[in-house]
Amino acid sequence: MVFSSITFVCFFLPIMIIVYYILPKKVRNLFLLLGSLFFYAWGGPKYIFIMLVSFLGNYCFGLLVDFALRPKEGQIIRQQRLGKLLVAGTVLFNLGILFYFKYYVFAIESISNITGKDMTLPEIVLPIGISFYTFKGISYVIDVYRESLKRDENGCKQDIAQKNPIDLALYITMFPQLMAGPIERYGNMRESITNRTTSFDSFSKGIERFIIGLAKKVIVADSIGIVADNIFASDYSMLGTGTAWLGIVCYTLQIYYDFSGYSDMAIGLGKMFGFSFCENFNYPYISKSITEFWRRWHISLSSWFRDYLYIPLGGNRKGKVRTYVNLAIVFLATGIWHGAAWGFFIWGLWHGFFMVIERILRTKKIPRLIRNEKLHAVVCRIYTMLVIMLGWVLFKTAILKDALNYIGVMFHIHTPDYIAVSARYYLDNKLLFMLIVAVLAAIPWKELIPGKVGNLLRDAEQEEPKSIFLVVRRVLLLVLMVVSMMFVMNSTYNPFIYFKF
Repeated sequence: MVFSSITFVCFFLPIMIIVYYILPKKVRNLFLLLGSLFFYAWGGPKYIFIMLVSFLGNYCFGLLVDFALRPKEGQIIRQQRLGKLLVAGTVLFNLGILFYFKYYVFAIESISNITGKDMTLPEIVLPIGISFYTFKGISYVIDVYRESLKRDENGCKQDIAQKNPIDLALYITMFPQLMAGPIERYGNMRESITNRTTSFDSFSKGIERFIIGLAKKVIVADSIGIVADNIFASDYSMLGTGTAWLGIVCYTLQIYYDFSGYSDMAIGLGKMFGFSFCENFNYPYISKSITEFWRRWHISLSSWFRDYLYIPLGGNRKGKVRTYVNLAIVFLATGIWHGAAWGFFIWGLWHGFFMVIERILRTKKIPRLIRNEKLHAVVCRIYTMLVIMLGWVLFKTAILKDALNYIGVMFHIHTPDYIAVSARYYLDNKLLFMLIVAVLAAIPWKELIPGKVGNLLRDAEQEEPKSIFLVVRRVLLLVLMVVSMMFVMNSTYNPFIYFKF
């Protein structure tokens, strides 16, 4: 079941909302948990057991870490060692599950290719959302460990781990963010899970955010994505340069509106049920560097790797060379997290390489070649988008050879004997209109436009806008909802891109 389906919008969600608000508060968590399990089981009932095993393991590890680190006189060092061993066990437990279902077949296939021996490949289907809920489990236990270390050593017995299995299971399995995030920390959600309030204002804002996300997905991402999929599925030896550029432009916009659309819907759904999820995107395509891009793109994943990998590795505290190595490791891990293919590994290293180069240039304080501030910003944005788009070729194809062939066509290195389909075949009025809308909507005009027009845009997007803006916004949202539902009813099944990660 996906958010952009008739089943979800017309049946599952209304039933969940109605029953949720009818029930007394003390049983709402249980109802949300059961609803989340049903939501996940809809697409594959057998994989729900994998998720439950993951939850039970992290639940037990959390209790063990909490118990092991309770203040005991004269045993602090021993307790900390035991706590570290339990955390290491947690990481191995979660990564073991993730490795088996996501990387085991790839590892066997790679060994077979390297050794030249034929090896039987097991049939293992990747459970949807496994990368997201395993990372939530890891962060939960690590946070329990870190918070337990801060506990008063004079005998304070405050519980750090969550003893209520229903509440922790709800955090792990909550259906709005189960399939593709955002990767929310338990510490940020603990209070809202145990004691949250709902209001009409929050509920209405949740509906607005959900509509915006739905429109991003079904109107923009799916319309543009059809062209991207068709071009990338073509024979690259018969693609023209213009067609190749059109394909990667479409994919660049598709993946942003597809994933940010899911995040918007997840955040909106959270508000409907009284939760406040973290933001996951902040206009990433206006970035002037790759460093800035990763502060704006998939923010919850970037911050997760920063807090649970980059900083434990030493961050930038152990010298320049170690900092560069740590950055490379983090982005290699980012690529590996996204998929079991060499293209993803290289995509991660590609971004890591430019992160290191940018940090070196900042450290050396090399003077700018372009003195004009506006022209410098334009050049930086062009450089950033070029790096991002070339990276997306690796991401889309997931195979290094195919990516290099495609990039060769983009830069006219591989010239086809004849062009089977030109860019004009795809670039009709509908696609051109969608591309213009997608590009314009990816820019925060309210921040870039000065004067009265900028103030007008900022007033329109305030939490409590003036009455005229409120009326206009609600009318536009209603129209957007109607149009989105028309697209939902007329479209075929098209899952979110990040479901496979």
